[in-house]
Parts: sequence; structure tokens; C-alpha cells
Amino acid sequence: MDIDAVLKRIDDDLETSLERLFALLSIPSISTDPAYDGECRRAAQWLADDFAAMGFSAEVRDTEGKPMVLAKSDGAPVAGDDKPHILFYGHYDVQPVDPLELWTEEPFKPHLVTREDGSKMIVARGACDDKGQFMGFVEAVRAILAVEGALPAPITILIEGEEESGSPSLPGFLAAAGDELKADAAFVCDTGMWDADTPAIAMSLRGLVGEEITIRAANRDLHSGQFGGPARNPNHILAKILAALHDEDGRVTVPGFYEGVVEPAAETKANWERLGLTAEEFLGPIGLKEAAGEKDRTVLEQLWSRPTLEVNGMIGGYTGKGFKTVIPGEASAKVSFRLVGEQSPAKLREAFRAFVRERVPADCEVSFAEHGGSPAFRVAEDWPMLKKGEQALKDEWGTETAMVGMGGSIPIVHSFKHKLGMDTLMIGFALEDDNVHSPNEKYDLKCFHKGIRSWARVLAAL
Repeated sequence: MDIDAVLKRIDDDLETSLERLFALLSIPSISTDPAYDGECRRAAQWLADDFAAMGFSAEVRDTEGKPMVLAKSDGAPVAGDDKPHILFYGHYDVQPVDPLELWTEEPFKPHLVTREDGSKMIVARGACDDKGQFMGFVEAVRAILAVEGALPAPITILIEGEEESGSPSLPGFLAAAGDELKADAAFVCDTGMWDADTPAIAMSLRGLVGEEITIRAANRDLHSGQFGGPARNPNHILAKILAALHDEDGRVTVPGFYEGVVEPAAETKANWERLGLTAEEFLGPIGLKEAAGEKDRTVLEQLWSRPTLEVNGMIGGYTGKGFKTVIPGEASAKVSFRLVGEQSPAKLREAFRAFVRERVPADCEVSFAEHGGSPAFRVAEDWPMLKKGEQALKDEWGTETAMVGMGGSIPIVHSFKHKLGMDTLMIGFALEDDNVHSPNEKYDLKCFHKGIRSWARVLAAL
């Protein structure tokens, strides 16, 4: 591929690329509100028509909810037969715009804003999440076809319409269309940069387990003057159990908790050290400065390669205004685990419940409520696709690519791995200040432009 010619085409066509993006951004495809069902279908059809114009076979696929868009490059020439097949994923639906009064302009009238330093940003709902992000990939494909007349690899594009409302129709769609979607690797763009000048690839996503514990003692709330001392207090029992979950060094004490945790490679740790993030820099904006957690781990290690157990909420007894001297009949807490490596959600749930049961007095009861669970995701640090992406981004941005982890989860990535058997290259160009899900959502013009160029380089590297 003549990458220089492709990059020039991207630069020369930037204004037209913006016009296409603005046309899509002007469609209020809010998936959570049934009043916008027609607009979601309009966005899906707009995309299918655009993909078809590029030579893809494209169609709008109905689901029980919002329609999916599925496009395949079987209608476009591919240079050679030995190239990896790529599945690219994005979503056309967007969040509601409330509170509307906080927007400086109408949310679905996209426009460019020039800052005092001369830099520009695209402002509209969906500018970053996810229309601007996935259209960067689409524009790279368009430029390659215009210059080369063929793609560097077979490409399937899946754009869903319910990501912002929990993707309820996605499992059924993947089950029905799985054979059509299977590829050698998936590309996902719903991630971000390390900073405005440093590109990033997400190598891992933490999994999640949610548990709710309820401790019951007396058959009713008790007067603390009449029963204080002899009667068990569920608040005391619960607090003691929760306090026992960590040792003095910040490690989780549940037996078997660290089974399946994998240490990052030395090269990966060196990459994180180069980023130079201190505890004070990370915690300062939220009013803290000293890191908690495992004492022998850096902030980035804790966020990206270590599992956690957090107490998310506690309730027991009287919590209203004023004062009421009761011993509660029951107390409860909500607890979540973030998983890494090969940790098993089912095994951790059972180990946690056993840990709690051992600490509940004989004349008290404990019950548990499950609040979901999903495994962690990670790609091998020597995966060739990862290395190609890392170098492609370095070539475009002129700096080392940050190889990061993500503290949260992207459910579709787990599905690609565990249902379709493929790893995912996660590259995105969002910035921390893009106001995703908030009023005045924006996407830097530089990120859109260089995002297109970056995807072209990634595809060329195949």
C-alpha cells in the first residue's frame, strides 16, 4: 500500500469527511427513549447506504430492539488472499441530552468550536461516543479504496444501536449471526488516548462480580437500652466481616482470591513506568494524595493488572434524620470485585461467600444476592496484531504508544473472545475532557483527523 498517498488523500478530504460525520451526528439516535426509535432506524439506514456506496454489501438487520448494521467487504476488492479478516465494531446510538439547558448549542446541530489557542473541537451529542470514533475507521477505509482501489484485508463492519442502553439485543444477534461475524481479530474504537499527544492501546479489561450480603440477627429492631450488650448487633457483625477482607498491606484475604492473576511482562511494566503517573497526580483532582490498595504496587499496576474488592454500600438500622437508639434486626452491604487475568467469577463468588459464612455467629443468618459477573479480558503481550498497532500509532503520533489497561469493561469484547473466539485490538482517540454522556460532548478535530490517519496506518500494517 502507498501509505503516503493514502494519508495525503485523508488530509485533502478532511472537510468532506467532516460533512459526512456532521450528517450522521445530526440524527438524534437516542436508544433509551422509544420516542427516538425512528431516528435510530434512520441512522442505521444512513450507515448502510454509506457503506454500500463504498462497495460493501451492507444491510440493516432487525433485532428485538434497535436494528444492527452489518457490512462486508465482499463487494470491494481485496489485495491478496492471505490477509487476516478483520471485524470492526462501533455503535450509532447515543445518550440522552438532558439537562438540555446546559448545552451551549443544540445537541444535534454539530459545529466546530475554535479555542483560544487555535485548536478546534467538534461539539455534538455522539461526537466522541461513538460516531466520531467509528467514522474515523470508516474514513480510513474510504481513503484506502479511493487510492488503492482495494482493501489490504477483508473487513466486516458491525454497528449496533443499543450500546448506550445495555445492548439487550446483542447476545441474540451474536448467536444468530455468529458465523457471519467470525474473523481473525476484532477492532474496537470505544477507548481513548493517554493524553492529547500520546496514543494508547488497551491491552486488558477488568472483569466484574457483584454481591449483596444481608446479616440477620433478632427478629425485629431492638431498643438499645433494653437489649444493648446481650443481643447481637448485625451492624457490628457486618463491619467486622468487611474489615477482615483486607490485610494491613492492602491485600484481599479471601482464600484463593489471587488464583489466576497474571503478572505483566517486564516490557509492559516499563511502558507504564515511562508514563510517570504518581499517586498524587492521579488522586489530586479528587481531593486525595496518598494511594491505598496494595502497598507494593504502583497506581497503574493497581488499576490495570491487579484485582480489587470494594465495599460499595452499607445499610443497617436507623439512617434518617435525628437519632433513634435501635439495634437493627438486619444489616446489608453491596460488594464488588474487579477481576484480572484468568480469575473465575464463579470461584471467587463461592470463596467470598464461604469467607463470610465462617464469620457469622451461629444464632444469626446470612443471605446473598448475586449482581452479575463477567471474566476479565486480556490479549497476549506478544500478539502480532498488538505489535503492529503499537508501531502504527507510534509512526503517526511520533511518540511511544501507551500500552494501557482499563479498569472497567466493554461487554462486546468479552463476547468476541468467549463466543466468537477472537481477540480484540482496542484503539481509540477520546480525551478525558470530551464530556462523554454529559452536556457539550466534544471530540477534538485533531483526534478525528489523526484518528483517520492512524487507522489507515494500522490497516496498512496488516
